[in-house]
Amino acid sequence: MLRAGMHVLVVNAGSSTLKFQLIATDPDAMERDADRRLVSGSIERIGGHALVTLRRPGRPRLLREMPLRDHRAAIEQVLRFIVSDESGVDEVRALGDVHAVGHRVVHGGQRFRQSVRIDTEVIHAIEDQVELAPLHNPANLKGIRAITDLLGPGVPQVAVFDTAFHATMPETSFLYAIPYSYYRRYGLRRYGFHGTSHRYVAFRYRKLRGVPREAVTIVTLHLGNGCSACAIKGGDSFDTSMGFTPLEGLMMGTRSGDVDPSLVAWLAEKEGTSAADVERMLNNQSGLLGVSGLTSDMRELLAEEREHQDRRVTLAIDMFCARVRRYVGAFLAELGGAEAIVFTGGIGENSPAIRARICAGLGWLGLELDPARNDACTDGATGTIHVPGGRLAAWVIPTDEELLIARDTVRVITTGDPRTP
Repeated sequence: MLRAGMHVLVVNAGSSTLKFQLIATDPDAMERDADRRLVSGSIERIGGHALVTLRRPGRPRLLREMPLRDHRAAIEQVLRFIVSDESGVDEVRALGDVHAVGHRVVHGGQRFRQSVRIDTEVIHAIEDQVELAPLHNPANLKGIRAITDLLGPGVPQVAVFDTAFHATMPETSFLYAIPYSYYRRYGLRRYGFHGTSHRYVAFRYRKLRGVPREAVTIVTLHLGNGCSACAIKGGDSFDTSMGFTPLEGLMMGTRSGDVDPSLVAWLAEKEGTSAADVERMLNNQSGLLGVSGLTSDMRELLAEEREHQDRRVTLAIDMFCARVRRYVGAFLAELGGAEAIVFTGGIGENSPAIRARICAGLGWLGLELDPARNDACTDGATGTIHVPGGRLAAWVIPTDEELLIARDTVRVITTGDPRTP
């Protein structure tokens, strides 16, 4: 039976990191957007001398360093903090006050098209997807197992998949133009990622506009260290820029995005290295970092451009914006037009300069940015940034993947159906 103000712990376990939030919510709170974020934090460098950051609304941030040998030890530390006086959460004084746990799971393959309650069968199915996400799913599983060990099997857990939102893509969007047998044999296809973010932003857009799900036809742009675009038609994902892995698509902080596939074998031969080494370079040493030669942080690149007019810095920024425009144009063509483009993610939400540079090339589509509105949309602000009256609108809507995970957790536990009404 659901209790009012259900306390949901949201866990995002990475290979050597852990992010968490404790959110109080229930169906009434969801309807009124009255969910409450009680505490949050992150742990880095798990497996060694870890850096622990704890955030409490209205109170100073806590920073600590401590040895944490594995994810179980990290989650145990999180639970100790939540129930301690330091957290400042008076309504959570014992582990029994944590009513459910929602986990971000990166890859659900073709098996999972929506969020599900975790049981032994689901765990085995997530394990089956490890070869599709060898860096992420094993860490997600560590988080699930640690919660089971520490809170017991009686506390319900829900898996929310990054790939699930894109399960609605048609074959024309998700298939590669390679022999069809590889799709049949290995599930080799485009899966897409950042689905939780794109889904949340599409939901917020329709709530803000007061339109039904079926009326939402937009292009969402999640721009951060990782970047992806999504063509949303009738409220569902119709196409997205990321593919079989998160490497495909837009230029990102350290990822190249789209490249000619022949580049991998050619460069491996030239450098006397392996295809795997080239792939690591494309993932970790490319994108903004690779072109600029300085950093993957867009804030630092913009500051460097202002102060020193470095040619490669400007080139990296211009390439980044050009790739985004390319996908916006392609997705608008696929959709047959759209109501709006929506910016989200760290760069999308907080960089008026990048938004302006992206939209500067979209005037022919009927989009004109309002400089004052654009400059005002930072630091968590939501709003329109276009001049009214054009054919295409532009919005900034901050993403909140953790909130969506918490809400899905409550819905799955109470109704078995995570879909938003």
